Amino acid sequence: MQATWPNEDFAELTTSSAAVAIGSTRTVPLFAPGAARPADNRTVIIEFLVDDVDGVHQNLAGFVEEFVTEPTRMPWGNRSLLLGDPDGNLVNFFTPVTPAAIEKFAR
Repeated sequence: MQATWPNEDFAELTTSSAAVAIGSTRTVPLFAPGAARPADNRTVIIEFLVDDVDGVHQNLAGFVEEFVTEPTRMPWGNRSLLLGDPDGNLVNFFTPVTPAAIEKFAR
């Protein structure tokens, strides 16, 4: 499988039903500085593409004690919501919002 490299700090392996994204140490702080720490079993972000990240935020607000980041527009065109699951794993819900990001996920 061939990875796509939108830039030198980020690569993706994409199938018809999933994608594995690999970011450099410079990419992860864009989500939330200090949220992922090497050798601390918190260097993976599990991501879910959703239709309305703000709606997901509203639905989870009564269940999630603390969000890592509120819905935020990322430099690559997604609006993202980052939280930690009960085991400390990072979970990102995202909605493409720029034309390029929307096109990327329009498969």
